[in-house]
Amino acid sequence: MSNTNIAYLLTGSNLGDRFDNLKTAGELIEKHAGEIRGASQYYETKAWGKQNQPDFLNQALKINTHFNPFSLLEQLLDIEKSLGRIRNAKWGSRVIDIDILLFNNLQLNSEQLIIPHKHLHERNFTLIPLMEIAGEIEHPIFKKTIETLYWESKDPLEVYIAETNYERD
Repeated sequence: MSNTNIAYLLTGSNLGDRFDNLKTAGELIEKHAGEIRGASQYYETKAWGKQNQPDFLNQALKINTHFNPFSLLEQLLDIEKSLGRIRNAKWGSRVIDIDILLFNNLQLNSEQLIIPHKHLHERNFTLIPLMEIAGEIEHPIFKKTIETLYWESKDPLEVYIAETNYERD
């Protein structure tokens, strides 16, 4: 039997029906990448990095997966592509974005993938949803909890719980 890994993901969308995009991404993640064991509420924020674009909706997910980090990334990229993701501008608008934030307690720095996500500690739109489902876990590099990283964050962007009619499982 293969080992189960715990990964924390962040899904995001700022084009089309953002709620449906995140809901569908979650369903596809569960089907193709791993069992969802935790999901934050949906959060809304202004765009980070490249600001003249629609607001983003984000959700953090905890999954159990049998994939290694690179195979998980491949699955997530396939899901993004199936939902219409086109990669044409860094930090640009997108139908869906799925980032690996953490993977077990792994530290990885390759051309393809950096874990923990290199901007995790700098972005409230990542820290707040992640804090909801995993505030007590420790960042493998900074050796601080996600909650502590949030309180130390210098990100000025406000993050709000989004109004939605979708129910979370």
